[in-house]
Amino acid sequence: MSNWKDIARNGLWQQNPGLVQLLGLCPVLAISNNVVNALALGLATTLVTALSGAAVASVRHLVPNEIRNPIFIMIIAALVTCVDLAMNAWLHELYLVLGIFIPLITTNCIVMARAEAFAARNGVREALLDGAMMGLGLTVVLVALGALRELAGKGTLLAGADKLFGTAGHALTLQLTPDGYQFLLALLPPGAFLGLALLIAAKNALDARQRRLAAAAANPSVLAATET
Repeated sequence: MSNWKDIARNGLWQQNPGLVQLLGLCPVLAISNNVVNALALGLATTLVTALSGAAVASVRHLVPNEIRNPIFIMIIAALVTCVDLAMNAWLHELYLVLGIFIPLITTNCIVMARAEAFAARNGVREALLDGAMMGLGLTVVLVALGALRELAGKGTLLAGADKLFGTAGHALTLQLTPDGYQFLLALLPPGAFLGLALLIAAKNALDARQRRLAAAAANPSVLAATET
């Protein structure tokens, strides 16, 4: 149980692929101009990462070390193809918006890195959990960045939710500013870099605060000295 908690904590926070490892920045920066696009791509990546981790772990003893990377890429590509076809069939409008970034999950550094660094060395259940947590960690970053950019850029949240949730999604869209408001910088690539920098800075600040609290708990005299 402790090992599983460590895997979840690493994926969601300590080794978050979007804020710590800085992997998969191309889709993170390109697709995060609103919440719906970010959520859809994040969930698709999570599904591929989790299933590819489990698949790689299940065949890790059967694949010769010399050809493991091509085999892993074929497994990932097959799963991405399934996701690509499913989105084209059931979420066609959103599929057109995401475009090339769905097939590019095959070459996403997060997916291949977890297959090589974790799934190839651990059991199926652990690899499945690791892939899911890494994917969810990326999804959280994508959604947070998408919300930040969409709110600052257009004054809305969940615009276009009908593309993901159907007709019920119309009721989810929030217009928080007067019609016609637009802050173009937040919607362009520089806004993505600035937004990601703010999220990284916030995480670093929270980690630093947690370390100070842990140090103070271990040595109360330090806390007393800082208070005086």
